Amino acid sequence: MNRMIERWREISKRKALLSGLVIFSTLAVGILIGTLVTHGVRADKKAAADATPLTIPSPRQFSSQFSQVAKTVEPAVVNITADLKVKPDRNRLRRTPGPNQFDEPFDFFHFFDGPQAPEGFVAPVSGSGFVVDKKGYIMTNNHVVKDAERIAVKLANGEVYKNVKVIGTDPETDLAVIKIEPRSELSVAKFGNSDSVNVGDWALAVGSPFGLEQTLTAGIISAKNRDQIDPGAQFKKFLQTDAVINPGNSGGPLINMDAEVIGINTSIATNTGVWQGYGFALPSNTAIKVYNQLIERGRVERGSIGISHTGRPQSEVVLKSFGAKDGKGVVVENVEKDGPAEKAGLKRGDVIRTIDGKSISGWDDLVQVVADTPLEKTVTVKFLRDGRDQAAQVTILDRCKVFPERCGEPAAPAGEEKESGQVKFGMTIQNVSPQIARQLNLKEVDGALITRVEPGSVADDVGMQRYDVILEINREPVHNIADFHRIEAKLKSGDDVMFLFWRVVGTGQGTTTYVGTTLP
Repeated sequence: MNRMIERWREISKRKALLSGLVIFSTLAVGILIGTLVTHGVRADKKAAADATPLTIPSPRQFSSQFSQVAKTVEPAVVNITADLKVKPDRNRLRRTPGPNQFDEPFDFFHFFDGPQAPEGFVAPVSGSGFVVDKKGYIMTNNHVVKDAERIAVKLANGEVYKNVKVIGTDPETDLAVIKIEPRSELSVAKFGNSDSVNVGDWALAVGSPFGLEQTLTAGIISAKNRDQIDPGAQFKKFLQTDAVINPGNSGGPLINMDAEVIGINTSIATNTGVWQGYGFALPSNTAIKVYNQLIERGRVERGSIGISHTGRPQSEVVLKSFGAKDGKGVVVENVEKDGPAEKAGLKRGDVIRTIDGKSISGWDDLVQVVADTPLEKTVTVKFLRDGRDQAAQVTILDRCKVFPERCGEPAAPAGEEKESGQVKFGMTIQNVSPQIARQLNLKEVDGALITRVEPGSVADDVGMQRYDVILEINREPVHNIADFHRIEAKLKSGDDVMFLFWRVVGTGQGTTTYVGTTLP
């Protein structure tokens, strides 16, 4: 036993000695490595001795011009809160201004979806505006203050005004002028000439997106003269910008790098209800003309000869079908009952070529010439009828008297009947019921109602949309889907086809329009 104890002690001593050696060796290696590392760092420091030290630059922003513009304009920008009384949901008509499924302006192209509350409740919405006169005149969008029971304006300095007066509105350009009685001196925004704006120019948007007052965003002018945004509204030609615009920016200014207002932010293109890169502003030159009329008489006077049009360019197929071999002119698509054109003898299918000697190449020319002509003046309209030259004396009247319903909005058709399957033109159709005819303001229960348009189809290519009503194909009447299919069956690839259809457009009740193409 004693020998075993002695042996155990001897083994323990050996283990202790071995552990000590291991610890000593580890410490020695660590000291050696530390020495080498220290020596290496010292060597690097010596090697960088000739490096030039960095210096902190003097404080300066990337583009101080942006901040200078903001300081100039922001004091004139106001936040507007309007209390709107919730109205019944009228299932507003959805439209397709292009190959994608968009909603109508201020729905796909929109800022406000409308108060989400039971009918009869008052719900607040927020928008923007800017001071244009030290006496308290403010420009904004009509849709910001339309149908408001109460309007409040908050200035950049924090002053709030609740006694706000609406001076005048113009639904056709979506502009409004309101007024406050200022308690202190107001900053005023300066206008620029929107005709001088070029694609690629810097543009800054100022407003209250989502209620975040005095928000500044920057971008460029992406395009000019955009009229696809609201095809039925013939007095809107938008500036397109990629400056971020969101709900609440409505009515705020779009400004250039000279701190001048070049547009009024009006709508956005979005599938989600928020900015997706496409914003639209009404040009300042249009806004100035509207403003001047609103402060003078509270409304805008525009001339009319009593014809209406969707605003879409008419194809060569359509123009040649009516005798305009050079592809110039405007085919009369809808003649207002008892209007100047009807009284002068113009009919659907006539091709207007000149007005008082001024050439009419397209719808924009016609609108401009008529708008520039004094009210009550009688002009000479030369046109083609069945390929033969004709002339008529037409008196220019106030547009609001010719189309008094333009201040209204369309309701969506309801009571849809059984649909017909998709036809070769790429659409689904159904018969027009009396209820649909009433809601679309059709004079008769006639036609084939489009309930769906296939993207990329013939119908889509010529601009047809859901809820259009086809009245004719190649000048043959379409009273129902049976007529539609009968005429369709006679057509083959390579044939020219022309449609006449009814559409609810803009703020009006509706109009007929021709479109044509060649079948693939």
